[in-house]
Amino acid sequence: MPKPLILVLGDQLSHDLASLRDLPDQAVIALCEVGAETSYVPHHPQKIALIFSAMRHFAEELRERDHFVHYCALEDDDNAQDLIAEAERLAADYGCDEIRAVRPGEWRLWQAMHERAEAEVPWRLIEDDRFFSTPEAFEAWARGRKAPRQEHFYRLLRRRTGLLMEGDEPVGGRWNFDHDNREPLPDAIHPPAPPEHRHDATTLAVLDLVAERFDDHFGRLEGFHWPVTRDQALDELGHFLEHRLAQFGRLQDAISDREPFLYHSRLSAALNLGLLSPREVCEAVEREYHEGRAPLNAAEGFIRQVLGWREYVRGLYWTRMPDYKRGNALGARRGLPSCFWDGETEMRCLRRAIEMTRDHAYAHHIQRLMVTGNFALLCDVAPEALCDWYLAVYADACEWVELPNTLGMVLHADGGLMGSKPYCASGKYIDRMSDHCRHCRFDPKQATGPDACPFNSLYWDFLERHADTLSANPRMKLIYAGLSRMSDAKRAALREQAGAFLERLDAAPAYSPAHGQGEHRAGYGTAEETPT
Repeated sequence: MPKPLILVLGDQLSHDLASLRDLPDQAVIALCEVGAETSYVPHHPQKIALIFSAMRHFAEELRERDHFVHYCALEDDDNAQDLIAEAERLAADYGCDEIRAVRPGEWRLWQAMHERAEAEVPWRLIEDDRFFSTPEAFEAWARGRKAPRQEHFYRLLRRRTGLLMEGDEPVGGRWNFDHDNREPLPDAIHPPAPPEHRHDATTLAVLDLVAERFDDHFGRLEGFHWPVTRDQALDELGHFLEHRLAQFGRLQDAISDREPFLYHSRLSAALNLGLLSPREVCEAVEREYHEGRAPLNAAEGFIRQVLGWREYVRGLYWTRMPDYKRGNALGARRGLPSCFWDGETEMRCLRRAIEMTRDHAYAHHIQRLMVTGNFALLCDVAPEALCDWYLAVYADACEWVELPNTLGMVLHADGGLMGSKPYCASGKYIDRMSDHCRHCRFDPKQATGPDACPFNSLYWDFLERHADTLSANPRMKLIYAGLSRMSDAKRAALREQAGAFLERLDAAPAYSPAHGQGEHRAGYGTAEETPT
């Protein structure tokens, strides 16, 4: 009679997980809180609390289904504090003949598990089928394509799933309604407050543990609001469908000085942990459209994020690692600016994005792409520095989704594999899409001088610095034509303005949870959503 140890990771909290099907009677299910997974980057306290509480609740649900579960708590005296070592210790203690694990969310763990395939207690790795596609299917689709674009993969999955389809044609006659989804937030609109979830004894115990152990990590634990059970995640989904989806489409790119969530779903963390399935949320949104409660541009915009971007970045990650993680096509070398940790900057948009991240372990996709990300891109921040930060500070940041979005889409460090052009912008974009500028001491209409918005000179200086790499890009030709028409004097003034700003930009030391600074990184060179 086989006796496997079934290792369930913190982002695999789904009862239909492939490794939990057809279990032999003697199977031991293990969930492990280990120190190594909390500190390889300094994860936001709310992220740690979310994962630990969700894991503990899931373990109880498994016990209620009459499974034998061993739960390793972080504070257990015999905890090896390393995932591989702890699983092998438990397998030996229980006399298990193999360790079964579903594909994890990070290459480093996948690699470590593969290396133990021939260990005394061998590891057997199982494909994660909770997604619409697989890495193998993505690789087959991308083979032979010079530039495998998300839009083409999205259309393929629309046809395969039938979501928002009429036969072989898209509902409404268009695949993509992104053009309709670029409105700023009107002053008269006040987004609904997000749902609040009751903290039971399990969650309260986790919050106490995290407050004691991780009080030196970036981020506030107060106000913790994340769903930690499937029932709570379903409540979040229901709230989004009823109160937010109808406005989500047209306002999904808007930025607010006061509202962190706007009409976004906040479902990406629950999706990435496995409390919700991508199919059920897409089908629920499609149903809202068909029943007349949500416009097509909103339904299509949401489904594109889950069916399109989420699946695309996962395929890109698993078929391009480990080399993908070392990408630095623009040769960026600057350390992470210290304001990313302390929020001390006079740039209102940047400060508010960092403050919202600190308070909620959340920022929506435009804040990540066009505020913190755009700033890092224009300042030539090294990809490993920004990727570590995004992975650390957001509750929904798993590396398979965070890395392609940050390194590829935000920083263009993969040389255009993820996106056909850099997502760089001046202060005009922030002024158009947000109300930050009216609260800021800088003027987005000025490019030079003491009151000029730094984004303006940084934007043109970035384009000039990287002209050899970017000017031949067909989508950049109009921009570089504008640069070429500038007078030499104006270009020189922009260079001087940007250079003075960059000289004053302090780079923070690499962050260590133990001391708040010093060397503590995730291993770049040795081996985060599309948030909805």
